[in-house]
Amino acid sequence: MEAENYLLCVDNMKKSFGITKALKGVQLQLKSGEILGLIGENGSGKSTLTSIIAGIQPADSGGILFHGEPYSIQNSVEANEKGICMILQEKATFDNLSVAHNVFIGNEKEFCKHGILNNKLIFEKAREVLKKIGVTEIDVKDKIKNRSFEDGKLVELARAANLNPQILIVDETTTALSQNGRDILYTMMENMKKEGKSVIFISHDIDEMMSKCDRLSILRDGDYIGTLEKEEYSPEKIKSLMVGRTITDNYYREDTKSSYGDEIVLKAENITTSNLKDVSFELHKGEILGFGGLADSGMHDIGKAAFGAIHIKKGKVVDGQNEQIYSPSVAMKKKIAYIGKNRDQESLFVNSPIRDNVALPSYKIIAKNTFVSPTKERKFVEEWTTKLDVKMQNIDQYVSELSGGNKQKVAIAKWLGFGADIFILDCPTRGIDIGVKASIYKLLTDLKNRGKSIILISEELPEVIGMCDRVVVLKNGQNSGIFVREDDLTENKLINYMV
Repeated sequence: MEAENYLLCVDNMKKSFGITKALKGVQLQLKSGEILGLIGENGSGKSTLTSIIAGIQPADSGGILFHGEPYSIQNSVEANEKGICMILQEKATFDNLSVAHNVFIGNEKEFCKHGILNNKLIFEKAREVLKKIGVTEIDVKDKIKNRSFEDGKLVELARAANLNPQILIVDETTTALSQNGRDILYTMMENMKKEGKSVIFISHDIDEMMSKCDRLSILRDGDYIGTLEKEEYSPEKIKSLMVGRTITDNYYREDTKSSYGDEIVLKAENITTSNLKDVSFELHKGEILGFGGLADSGMHDIGKAAFGAIHIKKGKVVDGQNEQIYSPSVAMKKKIAYIGKNRDQESLFVNSPIRDNVALPSYKIIAKNTFVSPTKERKFVEEWTTKLDVKMQNIDQYVSELSGGNKQKVAIAKWLGFGADIFILDCPTRGIDIGVKASIYKLLTDLKNRGKSIILISEELPEVIGMCDRVVVLKNGQNSGIFVREDDLTENKLINYMV
């Protein structure tokens, strides 16, 4: 098909960050009225390519045609004006502004008269925009900081819908959404398709991509590999093209029976938080203890409570010596590590170098008489980033420049270097490709075999079934059931206790 028959054409796009070649002459063609999937491992160039299309950063070379005409923009505002909008994987809202003001950020002049902002009107219009995409439970007067991460993503969807784009780029957004939120996004995508508009959809969930996308374009290590038509889809073929080798699904633990020591290393005694009600559990030495449930089940409070990061209204969390964990500093003294679901906000300083992130918890280990040797620090950080195979320019590169998978590797390297004995991991493979997932699962198995203890909180049932010795299911903030690792433990069995 000729270029003029496509809505958008990218030709020979190149982009480097220092010595790292993020894009090596990539091409992409988008038809009108289609949902085009863009898939590849972390670091393959997906986000770099789409951020260039969306005006977030410039290309080094290469061209873009939009409606058959050269497409040249200076920033994302110009991209929005031309009809291209992008929903980012990470947070893109402003905490101290209301939901309504976030929906119309940059377009406030529509609600101004004689220099005065009409808040009543902006609240009214925000309700209309949110209702149009199927969101009715969010108070438009609330500040974003008082809403969940998922609510923030729905607000970003409403902002995009209000701009009425011809092309919507969705970068790993579904990992932050519950099933209801995903359905809202899917409906929005399908409506755009029916209207002759187009979507570029990025996800690591291969089943989701096969279900929602009309075609799939694959990138690998900054190269364009090819595009599959729907009739060519198969999980094995897609995985092989993504990684350049055959990938099987056998990356979970091979054993099918639970195995761990008798020693209890962490215990929650009837804890109640804003989202949990009288929850108890015990974590044993050498155990992977899983927590599963719906997005609003309260399971994400488990990790924060166990790390002392949220207020416990009733009950307590204690270590193996029955000493209470009431703050992150106490948790760290007990060699407890925590990686939150929203790693950019909870687990990393993204606007700081890799060096600072990895070394921060371990300065007492690195320092000698309060003096930190730069040479010793560098050696320490390089050792752990090498062990985790972090793809980076060097340890002075900012974390914000890394792919999702490499950010997660930095977060894990930080705690491995610290020498943690208990790891609390909330959705550790969120937004991560199958190759990095496999390496994280192998690492968890190795940690378990070394006698380390792990709390694994996940919205992915195959993950908790495949990796955990026991699985605690939460429903409405309470324990709904506890399951031991065995051959016949299925997703359906867990789901019956979740809903």
